[in-house]
Amino acid sequence: MIEKKQAITKDQAAVLVGLIQKDQTNEQVTEYLDELAFLAETAGANAIKRFTQRLPHPDSRTFVGKGKLEEIKDYINGRHVTLVIFDDELTGSQILNIEKELGVKTIDRSDLILDIFASRARTAQSKVQVELAQYQYLLPRLKGMWKHLERQGGGIGSRGPGETEIETDRRIVKDKIFLLRKRLGEIDKQAFTQRKERGELIRVALVGYTNVGKSTLMTLLSKSDVFAENKLFATLDTTTRKVVFENTPFLLSDTVGFIRKLPHHLIESFKSTLDEVREADILLHVVDISHPQYEEQIGVVNKTLQELKAFEKPILTIFNKMDMYVEKTFDNWLEDSVKQELLQDLKDKWDLATENNCVFVSAVEKQNIDALKEIMLEKIRAQYHIRYPYRSQSY
Repeated sequence: MIEKKQAITKDQAAVLVGLIQKDQTNEQVTEYLDELAFLAETAGANAIKRFTQRLPHPDSRTFVGKGKLEEIKDYINGRHVTLVIFDDELTGSQILNIEKELGVKTIDRSDLILDIFASRARTAQSKVQVELAQYQYLLPRLKGMWKHLERQGGGIGSRGPGETEIETDRRIVKDKIFLLRKRLGEIDKQAFTQRKERGELIRVALVGYTNVGKSTLMTLLSKSDVFAENKLFATLDTTTRKVVFENTPFLLSDTVGFIRKLPHHLIESFKSTLDEVREADILLHVVDISHPQYEEQIGVVNKTLQELKAFEKPILTIFNKMDMYVEKTFDNWLEDSVKQELLQDLKDKWDLATENNCVFVSAVEKQNIDALKEIMLEKIRAQYHIRYPYRSQSY
């Protein structure tokens, strides 16, 4: 049978490779590789060098051009580089050709993300979801990657008449996918039952790009310990807490972070976990406003919410890490009056864009949290009155 490979081992020296295509700028690709380096660090690797190339479209054989591949090879020779990571998805044949040329393990962004998810999965649900996504990633790459697969079974007596080894592998993977989907369906039914048993409380879900501070906000708002660290995808499993603001109870959930170029099969596998988003009454879209590409991250999250058919829900945008934004944006010599004017311009811009559904906070510094709670309370009470207009309530 096929055994999936472990992509990253601790402290591997890695080289990153990105392609600057016709609709991209050098700055954009630099930012993408910054994120790729952070992903590599989260997985345990150390990105020591970056290579980029401007091409109108990827090379069908090796993704980058022959000259660039030679340049990467020259750099690797004589150094302890054991891993090359491409920022875009590679086909099985591209991986095979690149590894043959470079002589080191080569993975793409999707494989790296899957590796992180595999290392972070804790519950039975997330483990099955990750394994399903891994096999879905593997299936279309079998033809090109067959030489890399370890086979514990197979061989004489294991194939049907005229069936090739690659066809056997494909059948094994498809059978595994079928069984994993069946198992996930059983787990989903149990999770659905648990969600129904929560009663008639209004449900609020934190959503956002990965590493924007959702878990820190969750801890602050629910007054309970929630795992949070400065790594991408710190948690994969949805955490739900009952919270009470001024005698008004509601359920608050923290969900897995979204990311640019998130593999489609990963979204498919994790849709059951993201049911918390689809079934929520209110979404709190947390944004790291100190990030240089925060507007692009907002777009990624909004697109994912549209895929989940959750974009039409009431959404409060929470611009987090305002302390870091001020520190990065303003020089010490700038007059306070000018700072305040610029900050007001920023707030006016997003008040207009969100139709006055935004708030600016710092979860770490606990700045403007009371204002956030007031806005949340107003929205939660409004949802109660919409859902239960004839019920006598104290809130």
